[in-house]
Formats: sequence, C-alpha cells, structure tokens
Amino acid sequence: MNPEEPFRRYQELQAYVGWTDQAALEVASVAGLLEPHLPPLIDDFYAEIQRHPDARKVITGGAQQIQRLKGTLLGWLRELLCGRYDRDYVDRRWRVGWRHVEIGLDQVYTNAALSRLRRGLVRALHEHWRGGEQELRSVVRSLNTLLDLDLAIIEDAYQAEYAARQQRAERLAAIGQVSGGVAHELRNPLNVIKTSVYYLLNARNPTPEKQAEHLRRIEQHVTLADGVITALSNFARLPVPNLRPFALGACLKEVLEVNPLPAGCEVALDVPPSLPPALGDVDQIRIVFGNLVRNAREAMPQGGRLTITARPAGGHLEVAVQDTGVGIPPERLHQVMEPLYSTKARGLGLGLAIARAILEKSNGSLCVASEPGRGSTFTVRLEADLTRKETGA
Repeated sequence: MNPEEPFRRYQELQAYVGWTDQAALEVASVAGLLEPHLPPLIDDFYAEIQRHPDARKVITGGAQQIQRLKGTLLGWLRELLCGRYDRDYVDRRWRVGWRHVEIGLDQVYTNAALSRLRRGLVRALHEHWRGGEQELRSVVRSLNTLLDLDLAIIEDAYQAEYAARQQRAERLAAIGQVSGGVAHELRNPLNVIKTSVYYLLNARNPTPEKQAEHLRRIEQHVTLADGVITALSNFARLPVPNLRPFALGACLKEVLEVNPLPAGCEVALDVPPSLPPALGDVDQIRIVFGNLVRNAREAMPQGGRLTITARPAGGHLEVAVQDTGVGIPPERLHQVMEPLYSTKARGLGLGLAIARAILEKSNGSLCVASEPGRGSTFTVRLEADLTRKETGA
C-alpha cells in the first residue's frame, strides 16, 4: 500500500464522523486528569487477557513480554490523549493492525479489548470530573469518536494485511498446483523423447524404418508438450474478445469438422435457420465448442451420441452440447470447471476453465448438468445480435 494511503484514509474517516480541532482540544484537555488512572486500566487489560486462552496464546514471552507490552500500551494511551493526530500517529495505529495479523491475534479481541479500555476511560472521567455536565458529555463524545477512529484504522490495517497474506498464500498454493500439473503432463513426453534420443544415439545400425519411427515419436511428444505450454499460456493471457456478430451454425459445423468423432459416435446438430447471429469473438468461441466436443468424445470411449442444439432464449442464444457418456459424479460436478481439475488419466484440466473464462469475458456463461452413466449436458449462453437480419445457421 502507498505509505500515504493510511493517513488519507484516516482523514477521510475523520471527515465522515465529523471530527474537529475542537474535539481534539477537548480530548487533550483531560489527559492530565486521566494520566493517574492509566496504569490500573492497563493492569486490568492484561489481567483479562490471561483469562482468555485464544488471546493469551499470542503472548509467548512470559512476564517480561507483558511488562514491555504494558509500556507500549501506556504510550499508546498517552498518544491517544495528546491531541495531535498526524501521519506518524496514524502509521503507528496502522502497524498495530498489521502486527495483530503477524502474531495471529483475531481482530475480534482488539474490538473487545478497546471496548474494555473505553469503559475504563469513561468511568474515570465520570468519577473525577470537576466541570459541568454538558462539558463532560461533550468530552466523552469526543473521546468515543477518537476511539472509534483508532479502531477503524486498526481494523482497516488488519483487513488489508490479512487479505494480502491470503492472496500470497493462494498464489503459492496455485503455483504448487500448477507445478504439479505441469510436471505430470510434461514428464511423460519428455521421458519418451529421452528414450528415443538414447536409441538414436546408441543403437547399432538401426534400420531407416526404426530411425523414422523414433523421429516421429520425438515430433509427436514435442507437439504434446507444446500443447501443455500453449494451454497454460492461453489460460494466463486470454486476449480481450473482439465481439462481433457471427453465424452460430457455421461456427458449430466448423468445430465438428476440425474435431471429428470416431465411427462409433453419432452426431446430431440442430440449429434453426431463423436463429439470430450470436455476438462474440468467433475465434475464441470455437475454442469453447472445440473443448466441449473433445470432452464429449472422450466421455464416450465405447461410442454414443452427441447432440448439439441451439435455441433462442430472450436476448440470448443457448447451445446445449449433450453426450451419452460416462457422466460426472454429483460430488465432482462443481469442480469440473476449476483450473487444473481433470477427470482424465491424462489431462491438464484447463479446457473447461478456459471455456468458462472466454464466455465470461464475452458476457456469456457455461453451466453443466450430468448423471453418472447417462451423460452430461454443457449449456453455453451467448448474447444474440437482434439488430441483424442474418440468420445463425
């Protein structure tokens, strides 16, 4: 975070609650009155911590650490009553929230502890005040507002640091997951390449046919490895879609030509000629349907039927890609579009994640319904271009 940001936020909060220079003077005016009562409040503060295991567990240095912490808290309370709320003041408050994340202290204990300190300060004011009742109410109001501001900036720091650490942890976990997936996918083709290279270097008088066979194997598995890298690259850097009208029927026919199904699989394509054009990046939408067709093909190793049906749905078009394959267990259904999840023995698990990301960038969506043993239906939803006369066939 920009070093100036905490102070800017604090000033914004001050304006929000109506904090004034007069309120700061009122708080500073009672510093001398409250000073003798600060040590007992601090003793009570740490005595209460000892009665709560979740709060006590962050104090690992015994009595010496508690003494140091008492001194720090005394300085914090004196600063609170000083009347000067500049960048250094805010920065020290911000570091309190940051430190609580570092030591693993739940923010709820900060809220409760500040409430306890607040009650003690207000009680001391009421017991030892020598002025008028109206002035006392104004001072208490100013002190409460100041404590609320302190709590707000501490909690802001806590949330910011906690979120940053969570993001770092998630990134590291994702890196580990990606590394495992990439290692798995690249190790097999690399091993095949290594074996063929060893043969070509060490075989005595290999026949031209054997040489050609091993060179083909090397080329095939280099292509395989390149496909893994391309899939990762595509997922990481999907370009911004170029949204234009296109004929949905022609797009689906092209996808089926490029991704033919084996002889044991029937294909039925139902796109009404009256269908309006779809709105999207046709090159990226081909990737979506290509992934769905390949998934359907792999879900029907013993043959089956692939049915692709397109229908208007209000201002959108819906395309159902239905197979009669093995289906997806209910407990796995919510995972199939997550990156690096795959039901295949070999597969990086990015196809559906890429498809969903493409559709979301094109104002579309992808959903799935499945029944084990009966097959799956993936439904693509795209915007329709209702301003055009052309059909989607």
